[in-house]
Amino acid sequence: MSRRNHMASTPKLDKKLVEPRPSASVILLSPENQVLLLHRVQTSSSFPSAHVFPGGNLSDFHDGIVPGPGDVKRHEDSLPYRLGAIRETFEECGILLAHERDSENKPLNLPSTERDKARKEIYENKVRFSEWLASVGGVADTDNLLPFTRWVTPLGQPRRFTTQMYVYMLPLSTSSDPAISAARSEAMIPTPDGGVEITAARFDDASTWLEKQRKGEVVMFPPQCFLLHMLSQFLVGPPSGSSSSSALTDHYSSQREKLKEFLATVPTTSDPKAMKHPTAQIPWGDKVISPTTLGLRQSDKRSILALDKPGPELKGTDRGGDWERVVLVKFTKGMVKDVEIRGREEVLAEERQLEKTAKEAKL
Repeated sequence: MSRRNHMASTPKLDKKLVEPRPSASVILLSPENQVLLLHRVQTSSSFPSAHVFPGGNLSDFHDGIVPGPGDVKRHEDSLPYRLGAIRETFEECGILLAHERDSENKPLNLPSTERDKARKEIYENKVRFSEWLASVGGVADTDNLLPFTRWVTPLGQPRRFTTQMYVYMLPLSTSSDPAISAARSEAMIPTPDGGVEITAARFDDASTWLEKQRKGEVVMFPPQCFLLHMLSQFLVGPPSGSSSSSALTDHYSSQREKLKEFLATVPTTSDPKAMKHPTAQIPWGDKVISPTTLGLRQSDKRSILALDKPGPELKGTDRGGDWERVVLVKFTKGMVKDVEIRGREEVLAEERQLEKTAKEAKL
């Protein structure tokens, strides 16, 4: 059941708080269930040098208006967030999550030249995204976006966002979409901003992205690492040995069905202690995560980030994130490295043992 029963009163906000800006991102799965990440340039206005999911800020002009600051419904999945996710994905990498007006089962496929022209005009606000789509006989495929957590930037940051994350599964059949084909080989993509924010796009296995981050080959921030970590439980790559086309389709379809079940199931944990926490009853599509620092690890000085709080804007409501896990991360001059997802109780038990050992050594 979706947890949408908020308390009657709206939480009072400190006027000094930086209001989180509405944004949306898409975790895009290829026909082989690989995940698309975009490589941001070093001078990017957000997540510089990092690999990120496609997405960005909502636009009143293109996507519609969300509830204003102070309204808890501002932080809920809605049509503007879905339109913004699809529009930003199209602008950033050219992949159009839309179907033909008369056939929901037929993806809208347009020539690259037509797409690039439209991406530039949409980016420059010369034409509304929905109006352009209608003019080419298309409809944004908002119904097939699956909500998978919302992230609210913690306090203390000069820029804050309330970002709705979605999973979108491209059709399992082999795609002739040129933008999808390009991303399978890490294409350098032309962007409407002239490459100011994004340089390249690539599909890869969730586990491969996590391993590259572990080795320091790519930069990924906690939300990307956390969501890839969760996805890697289900999107485990191709079957061993050779398989027929139909067997491959069945294999990837089975992965997707397990993922869909996971997103909808409550409680969201099987851990007895985590089961007692209220966040265990919030499905993954409704979880809101605003990381809070529990402290520094004694062994490697990485920050321990708890994921159960929804942020000050939602304090006093029934929203929340994930109590069971924490993120370990080292922050250095606005960048991050050594991001790792671990069990909360395990990490805190390690810290207690280190404190105990240190005290005993002083005796």
